[in-house]
Amino acid sequence: MLLFRRLGWFFRRYWYTYSLALTMLFIVGLLNMAIPWVIGRSVDQILATHSMDNTQHYLLILLFCGIAIYLLRYGWRRLLFGTSFHLANLFRRQFYQRLTKQGQAFYSAHSTGDLMARATNDIDAVESAAGEGILSGFDGMSTFLLVVVMMFVFIDWRLAAVALIPFPFMGLFFYRLSSTIHHQFRDTLDKFSTLNEQTQQAIVGVRMIKAMGREAIEKQQFDNIAEQAAQSNYHVERSEAKFDPVIQISLGSSMLLTLLMGGWLIHKEQLTVGQLTSFSLYLSQLIWPMFAFGWLMNILQRGNAAIGRLYELLSLPDTIEDSGENVPHSHEVTIDSLTFTYPNSQQPSLSNIDLHLPEQSVLGIAGPTGAGKSTLLQLLMRYWDIDTGEIKLSGMPLQDISLHALREQFAYVPQDAFLFSTSILENIRMGKPNASDEDIYEAARLAAIHDDIVQFPEGYQTLVGERGVTLSGGQRQRVSIARALISEAPILILDDALSAVDVGTEQTIINHLRARESQSVIIITHRLSAIEHANEIIVLSHGRITERGTHQQLSQNSGWYSQMVAYQQMEQALDKDYHDED
Repeated sequence: MLLFRRLGWFFRRYWYTYSLALTMLFIVGLLNMAIPWVIGRSVDQILATHSMDNTQHYLLILLFCGIAIYLLRYGWRRLLFGTSFHLANLFRRQFYQRLTKQGQAFYSAHSTGDLMARATNDIDAVESAAGEGILSGFDGMSTFLLVVVMMFVFIDWRLAAVALIPFPFMGLFFYRLSSTIHHQFRDTLDKFSTLNEQTQQAIVGVRMIKAMGREAIEKQQFDNIAEQAAQSNYHVERSEAKFDPVIQISLGSSMLLTLLMGGWLIHKEQLTVGQLTSFSLYLSQLIWPMFAFGWLMNILQRGNAAIGRLYELLSLPDTIEDSGENVPHSHEVTIDSLTFTYPNSQQPSLSNIDLHLPEQSVLGIAGPTGAGKSTLLQLLMRYWDIDTGEIKLSGMPLQDISLHALREQFAYVPQDAFLFSTSILENIRMGKPNASDEDIYEAARLAAIHDDIVQFPEGYQTLVGERGVTLSGGQRQRVSIARALISEAPILILDDALSAVDVGTEQTIINHLRARESQSVIIITHRLSAIEHANEIIVLSHGRITERGTHQQLSQNSGWYSQMVAYQQMEQALDKDYHDED
């Protein structure tokens, strides 16, 4: 079975726990076998003596069996289900660790909703298989074998052979039905992933949906996906519902054959009434094994489908191989003949890039939209591996540096600033977990957000909401900048991170950054006033460096940069005149 092969490592690790739990299960099965035998013996004694005298010891045996079964069931449930919960926890931790190690290529190919579905529904299905599946399989099989032995050996083999005639037909039906459930449940998991993705997108984009008046359209799309998921679940439930009728028909047929055969044997004086009573009680105990086999088939097929989906992701290699062991001793950056093309793309995003960023210097990157500016920064932080050329940090190729040590060199602020659903204070502290409150206040002042924060009713304890929805775009960017500044990483990267703030606030932040001489700064911006102080500015166009130099040098040329400087100066002048008239 695929499921147990893939979980073999877990069963070997916790073999003692499973062994103890299954031993308890087996003892419970033995005690359950004693109860019908004791009842049958007491019935025969009562019929023989026409008195209930001398039956007290049978009652004591039944009482002992009941108490022992209760205690043992408590024990095996705690052991078996507790261990399966531990498996789910291990899977979730392993799944999360794999997600944190994957690069951009992985997340470009997998949606958030699908990943969340696999981390919840799929792992729950595997957990059930490791707990309830083991229970139903072992307990059902052991009970079935013990009952059959008691019926064949201690009652009458002829009666037992007749009673078991319907069961092979039931087993054949179970086998055929389990294959159908496997494919149906796999489809159910896929449909749930789609539903989860649609829900996640609707929640994240709810403000845009309302702004565009798309509520009815989005509702219709969600209804269609939800209906497909409901239909898929309905097919699974309809298939699972076939187990019970088949079990009842098989047991009913077996009971009918038992009464007919047992009555005939009693008539021939080859069987006692007590033996037939015991046999009937044993036969009634076959109800659980039959349900257990049906439930086992159901759980295993669910688990097989789920673990297949999980291992599709867990077995994927890291998109960025972390094989380096070196740690940078400086933060000098050198890029030689860099060329990069995104997967499934024919056109290079960057071509023949050469660049040198000395320590404690400022690099400005400008250019039209889609020129490859953000791609260059992602390659520098090794979110992707380059095709040709080389990027060196501290004189070492990035591949020779451990990813953890490499990422520690950068404090990155993207244009779409991401904030966590916690307080402003904790969002800033994530850049430096051991930072004091005063350190946080100072970082906020450098990011020109402190005055805004203290005006909130709850100050730094203000909850920002999911993805920072309670703050404006400019406030989110400045909180994100404060989080980067407090980290004190040697290289600060601002990827158009000042786009949502006004010119005055931008200049305040830039002036604060210029005073931080211990850091190198890389600034991507469309507002060229933000990089006037840069030691070097490069202009990217169609993935190539078309201009490079200082602000003064590029402003005197007749290229894209000087045109944008003139355009923005004229725009600022018009804006100033407009406000003066007001």
